[in-house]
Amino acid sequence: MIFEAMTVGSYLSNCYIVGSDETKEAAIIDPGAQFEKIDNKLKELGLIPKIIILTHAHGDHIGAVKNFIEMYSTKVYIHEDDTEMLKDPEKNFSKGITGKSISIIPDVELKDGDVIDLGGLKFEIIHTPGHTRGGICIKVENIMMTGDTLFNRSIGRTDFPGGSFDDIITSIREKIFKYDDETVVYPGHNSPSTIKSEKMGNPFLR
Repeated sequence: MIFEAMTVGSYLSNCYIVGSDETKEAAIIDPGAQFEKIDNKLKELGLIPKIIILTHAHGDHIGAVKNFIEMYSTKVYIHEDDTEMLKDPEKNFSKGITGKSISIIPDVELKDGDVIDLGGLKFEIIHTPGHTRGGICIKVENIMMTGDTLFNRSIGRTDFPGGSFDDIITSIREKIFKYDDETVVYPGHNSPSTIKSEKMGNPFLR
């Protein structure tokens, strides 16, 4: 597996590239801004972007999606409960965040437990509502990309439409914390952590 993390945009969102050593096909997780920066890294790694998986539909995580669709015909995956937000610029806050209204129709609507196979890599979809109704985490091998559900020593905001503090705590405790303690957590913002570290030290979850 080829794995690359980068921070993009004024909201400092994390974008992740996950590529197959065998086929050089790549998934891009949350290309929130700076298409050229992400694209240059893909070229440097010798990877071809085939799919985009969005952890949720807020504007700071979707800003470069259309660039990849136009350049590579990349397929877009999102949980079915965030589809309407992805389509509606008012609901995804894209105008205020990126300066442009973004409306995207996804190619694939995901459900909890779905597994995406790309170049021999298995991307497990974990539905974790709380930040948005359709928020997901994505597990591949020993890493989990948690979007804006779980951060290093924090959790995602729950005061946006579709957010719920009770739901996000339940999602983390019942959906994320059941995985191996050594699983590395790569959040939508800020630095990585591990499931063990968050169990031990996250003040929202003690």
